[in-house]
Amino acid sequence: MKLSNQAVGAVMMALQRSLMEQSDIVPILLDMDFVMDEEGALCVSNPPVVSLDETELKGTSTVLTDD
Repeated sequence: MKLSNQAVGAVMMALQRSLMEQSDIVPILLDMDFVMDEEGALCVSNPPVVSLDETELKGTSTVLTDD
């Protein structure tokens, strides 16, 4: 059994959320509900949500390149 791309993304979002909130990742992972898709890969039916407050974005800049 393998993780689907969606499940890998959900785990990465959980990691990002725990880093942003400086909290333990374990409760986030334990709250995830895994289901199997039609190809036999695990998916997350309730992936974590990561949101940013608009005030956190002030003073930051992002440079996108085509490297």
